[in-house]
Amino acid sequence: MQAVKIILEVIVVLASILLTLLILMHKGKGGGISDMFGGGIGASAGTSGVAEKNLNRLTIIVALIWVVLIIALDLLFKFGLIH
Repeated sequence: MQAVKIILEVIVVLASILLTLLILMHKGKGGGISDMFGGGIGASAGTSGVAEKNLNRLTIIVALIWVVLIIALDLLFKFGLIH
């Protein structure tokens, strides 16, 4: 079970980094952190509604995976399957 814990923790870290990057890529609504880094995604991609919708979907999927992994780790700790 220790290997499962390590694998889940590595996936949580990778999902956290990916989620942070995806959030920063969103088109800024004005004055946000994405404007500090050049407006997030490029000007040509930022004008496309399809690109923004796909980015939203990907962000939601990664966020859901992150939440499920956090809950799974918590349950494994709670029931004493991993230490």
